[in-house]
Amino acid sequence: MHLTDFKYGFEYGVVRAVAWLVARLPLETASDLSGWIWRKVAPRLQRHNRALAHLAAAFPDLSAAERERLACDMWEVLGRTFAETFYLAEIYASHRIDAADAMGLVQAYEAQGMVVCAAHQGNWEVAAMGLLRLGKAPAGLYRRVKNPRVDRFLKDLRAPYYPAGLFAKEPTTALKLMRLLKRGGCLAMLADLRDHMGLQVPFFGRNAPSTPFPAMMARNLGLPLFAGRIVREPGVRFRLSMEKIDVPVTDDKEADILAATANLQAAFERSIRAHPEQWMWAHQRWG
Repeated sequence: MHLTDFKYGFEYGVVRAVAWLVARLPLETASDLSGWIWRKVAPRLQRHNRALAHLAAAFPDLSAAERERLACDMWEVLGRTFAETFYLAEIYASHRIDAADAMGLVQAYEAQGMVVCAAHQGNWEVAAMGLLRLGKAPAGLYRRVKNPRVDRFLKDLRAPYYPAGLFAKEPTTALKLMRLLKRGGCLAMLADLRDHMGLQVPFFGRNAPSTPFPAMMARNLGLPLFAGRIVREPGVRFRLSMEKIDVPVTDDKEADILAATANLQAAFERSIRAHPEQWMWAHQRWG
C-alpha cells in the first residue's frame, strides 16, 4: 500500500507540475509546443508502429510515406489535445467552438432527451461545450483513471461542461442515466473505443468490439441517437456537427441494438475518413 500510495502521489505530482508549466504559456503557444513535441517524440515509440499498421489496414491504397505523414499528423493532434485539456475554461470562454452546423438537429429535438456520441477526433474534450452552446445541459460518461488523485483532478477540469453530472462507468450508472434521459436529459459520451464485452460490428472493413450502450439507451427509451463530429481548425478552433443515427424498432430488440450500433460506428468511420489525421489510430480498436 505504501508503494502504491507513493506511486500515485508521484504521478499526481507530475501531472500537476505539467499542468502548471503548460498553463504559464498562452493557449495557442502551449498547443503548438505540445503538438511539436509529440510529433517529434511519439514516432520513436512502439505505438507508432501500431498506428501505421491500423492505417495500412484502413487505407491500403496509401503509400507508406502517406501513412507515415498521417501518423505524424495524428501525434501532433494528440499533443495539442493534451495541452488544451488544461485550458478548457479559456477555450469555452473565448468562443472557439462553432456549433452552428448542429443547431438545427438540436432544436428539432430540444423537447426530448437525446444521446450524443463522439469519437476521439479533433479534440473530444470540447464536444460537451458545443452542446452547452446550443442550450443543452449534458451529462457525461467516462472511464476512471486508475490513479484516484489524477482521476479527481481531470474530472474537476471537465465537470463544469457536464452540468447534469459526470458519471464514471460503474454498475449503478446505467440506471442513473436512464432516469436522466427519461426526464428529457442529454447524454454526451465517447463511443469509439474498443469494448471487450461489446458487439462485433464493422469498422473500416473489420469487425471491432463496440459499446452497445448508446444504441440500447436510444432504442429502449425511444430517443434520438446522434453521432457528433469535432473537427479541429487552425488557431485552436473547432467545428461541431451532428448526424442522426437510424435506430430500428422491430420485434427483435437485440437485432435493433446491433444494427444501431453498426450505424453509429459507420458514422464515425465516415467522419474519420474525412479527417484521418485527427483520429487516435494508435488505440487497439480491433483487439
